[in-house]
Amino acid sequence: MNLPAARLVLEDGTVYRGRAFGAAVDRTGEVVFNTSMAGYQEILTDPSYTGQIIAMTYPLIGNYGVNPQDVESDKPQVDGFIVRELSALRSNYRAHDDLSSYLAKASVPGIEGIDTRALVRKLRSGGVLRGVLACSEVSAQQSDSDLVDRARSSPKMEGQNLAAKVSCNASYEWNSGFIDGFSNNQTPNEGAVTGQRVKVVCVDYGVKTNILRCLTDSGADVTVVPSSATTHDVLALKPDGVFLSNGPGDPAAVTGAPELIRSLAGKVPMFGICLGHQLMGLAFGGQTYKLKFGHRGGNQPVFEATTGKVEITSQNHGFAVNPETLSKDRVEITHINLNDKTVEGLSHKDFPAFSVQYHPEASPGPHDSYYLFGRFREMILKHKK
Repeated sequence: MNLPAARLVLEDGTVYRGRAFGAAVDRTGEVVFNTSMAGYQEILTDPSYTGQIIAMTYPLIGNYGVNPQDVESDKPQVDGFIVRELSALRSNYRAHDDLSSYLAKASVPGIEGIDTRALVRKLRSGGVLRGVLACSEVSAQQSDSDLVDRARSSPKMEGQNLAAKVSCNASYEWNSGFIDGFSNNQTPNEGAVTGQRVKVVCVDYGVKTNILRCLTDSGADVTVVPSSATTHDVLALKPDGVFLSNGPGDPAAVTGAPELIRSLAGKVPMFGICLGHQLMGLAFGGQTYKLKFGHRGGNQPVFEATTGKVEITSQNHGFAVNPETLSKDRVEITHINLNDKTVEGLSHKDFPAFSVQYHPEASPGPHDSYYLFGRFREMILKHKK
C-alpha cells in the first residue's frame, strides 16, 4: 500500500512517524493501548473510548475487515487508531468493507508502521499521555514542536463528563438479543430465558449494544433512558430493576448520577458495569481516581472473593474506585484485579445492588463472566417476591 506520511506526537515531545490510513484529518486525544488480539471493530465502536486514541498491541490489524454486525454503537467512537501493520487484504465471508475505508467514512484517522511496542512500553512506564494524530495536509506543513504544543493544550480526561456526549437524547425500547442477530464475536445464547420476563431500565452513559443483547437474552425487556434521566423519569417506567451502563470519561464529572443511584437504592435492584460501577461506588460514599495506564483488553484476571474463583475478563477503563474510601459497614468489595489489586466489583450490604468494573458481555473477550446477567435477574425476581 502506498500510504501518505503521518505522525503521532505526544505531549512529552516524543514523535512517531508512520503512514496514514482512514481519514486525512488531525485528532487530539488521550493515547491508550488495548491488548486484545481480535475484536478491533467492537473496540472502535465502543462509546467508552470517546476522547481517546487507541493503540493495538497485537501487530496485524484489519485482516478480517469490518461488517454491520460487530458494532457496539452506530459509528466508530475513537478519536484515532494506531496499529503496527494494517493488513492490505481482508479475508472473511462476513466482511463488507476494509478497515481504512470504514474509518475514512467516519472521519477517524489512523497511523500504521510505528513501533507500537515502544509506544506501549512508554505508556506503561510513565502513564497515558495526550497526543496528536496528524494525518492532514495542513499538519504536514507544521513542525514537530507545533504539534507538541497542540498535544499539551488538548483537554485532559480528568473532569470531563463525556457520558453526556455519547448518551442517547431520548428514551427507546430494546428487544433484540443474540438469538435474533448475534455478532461473530459471540456465540448465540442457547440458554436465553423464555419464561417470566422482567422490566429493566438502562441508564445510558454510553451503553454497548452487546450489553443490551445480553440483558434481553437474560430475560429482560429493556427501556434505555438518557444519562440526564431523573428519579421520577426512571420510576415512572415502573422498572423491576435498573442497569447502570458503561461509558467514557471521569466518573466524578458525571453530574447527577450519584444522586440518582442513591435515590433508587432500596426501591429497585441495580446492576452497574464499568462507569456504572464507578458511579455506584461514588453514590455509596466512595471516591474514584485515575489509573496510571488503565485496563484495556480481553485478558485481565479477576478474583471473586465469595467463590474463590478467578475469571479472565474483558476490560476498558482508566479510573477505579478507591477501596480506602468505602464504608465497610455498607459496601462489600466482591472482586479484585489480580494484576494490581484494584477494586473490580462491589455489592451493597443493605440494598439489592452490585456492580463490576469489567465487561461480562465480552465484546471482545472471554465469556467467563456472562453469569452476572443471570445473577441480576435472580436478584430482581427475589426482590419482586
